[in-house]
Amino acid sequence: TRFPRATLFPMQYILSLDQGTTSCRAFIFDLKGAVVASAQHEFAQYYPQPGWVEHSPVEIFGTQYQVCCQALAQGGVSAQQITALGITNQRETLVVWDRATGEPINNAIVWQCRRTAAFCEELKQRGWEQKIRAKTGLLLDPYFSGTKIKWVLDNVPGAHQRAERGELAAGTIDSWLLWKFTGGAVHATDVSNASRTLLLNLERGEWDADLLELFDIPASLLPRVLPSATQYGETHESWFGRKVPILALVGDQQAALFGQACWQPGRVKSTYGTGSFVLLHTGDKPLRGRGRLLTTVAWKRGQNSTEYALEGSVFVAGAALQWLRDGLGLLESAAQSEALARSVPDSGGVYFVPAFVGLGAPHWDPLARGLIVGLTRGTRREHLVRAALEAAAFQTRDLLAEMTIDSALSLRELRVDGGMAANNFFLQLQADCLGQPVVRPRQTETTALGAAFLAGLEAGMWGGLDELEQLWVPDRVFEPSAERSQVEAAYAGWKKAVELARAWPR
Repeated sequence: TRFPRATLFPMQYILSLDQGTTSCRAFIFDLKGAVVASAQHEFAQYYPQPGWVEHSPVEIFGTQYQVCCQALAQGGVSAQQITALGITNQRETLVVWDRATGEPINNAIVWQCRRTAAFCEELKQRGWEQKIRAKTGLLLDPYFSGTKIKWVLDNVPGAHQRAERGELAAGTIDSWLLWKFTGGAVHATDVSNASRTLLLNLERGEWDADLLELFDIPASLLPRVLPSATQYGETHESWFGRKVPILALVGDQQAALFGQACWQPGRVKSTYGTGSFVLLHTGDKPLRGRGRLLTTVAWKRGQNSTEYALEGSVFVAGAALQWLRDGLGLLESAAQSEALARSVPDSGGVYFVPAFVGLGAPHWDPLARGLIVGLTRGTRREHLVRAALEAAAFQTRDLLAEMTIDSALSLRELRVDGGMAANNFFLQLQADCLGQPVVRPRQTETTALGAAFLAGLEAGMWGGLDELEQLWVPDRVFEPSAERSQVEAAYAGWKKAVELARAWPR
């Protein structure tokens, strides 16, 4: 039979938690990788100063628990039918909390936050960037959580002393959710999330003593580093009425790579959410790129070898449409962007560089600022919306160009997922921009699916990757069709616009 374990797990499901930058979601998957039920709820974003972004950890956990209960109720699934729970999360967002009370000592500092830009620049001037990159595979940027930990210890009164006494715990959102769901019994993270901190030695898969000393971070503050799929513990019975095994933690972009069945070197995916993240599977050895891409852990399953990826991170993609909707009132919904963009033949010479929190890869410029150029009296909202979609496509091309050089791998297609993957116009635009096929799977919730796959494999619900390969089914392939000369001319204009954004007075 195609699914031999169906008889071993009758009416059994996986609960997958997808904790994102703007919302918490919960999915219940069956043995065929189908969504039985799901729930989603947004939470508040805080901007206390220009370039600063914060979340409430208490609200995040409360919202995440709420959507879990809603998904179970919607699907008519009891907690007794949940074989395993997997967690995937926004990766570099930092929480520091009191071990005794379980209460955060400050708001979570979000991955988009730029407050540590000056400290990163100071370390660069002191010659640390290449040393840090050699150890971690990362660049010195406020994006990563290590400098955020130092900021909290230096700026929250008494925090450093309390950390030295072992009274505090720090971790990314996966660690925070794990701590809360286990009733404070487990303080751990997985290698994929740990590889995003600037503190993990990429080769050894453990916290690096030299970097902890550089950032003045007590080791007792940090979680244990475990494989992405392993026995993390169980939820406290007060949450779901029984103890549910937690068998997977994995960063959201690595989860999407796994959920897209990108298990062989050379397979690449792009997830379009708040930002846009392109990951290329590179195998069981970390590939050190020559350019400005990140070397990161993809995942580790139990005792298997660690697998790695090259990553390019765009900080603003779908968030640009959110801004056009919420900030300027030009859209009623993000979904409306497709019809508006289709209504004009081009962007009318308008370029939109959404560097609201600086630029990520391949520029890594935290001081760049967003701009819209090329405006005329004939510019309408349709042109601005189309320019926002083009910006996401152009930024993805920037990343894939770097990946092709760094990896020397032949990239035959781009697998896509995330909210913007529902926009057919955008995906055709992306295929035209790249000159390569863009493939959307039937199941586009690949981030949650990746966490479910990892948890289900650990539980024995699936026998291996060959069995899972049958569950990844393409929905549509977008082939490039635009005139190349027009595409190249538009892309040349984009690169000029980016240089203007980077030249903004600082």
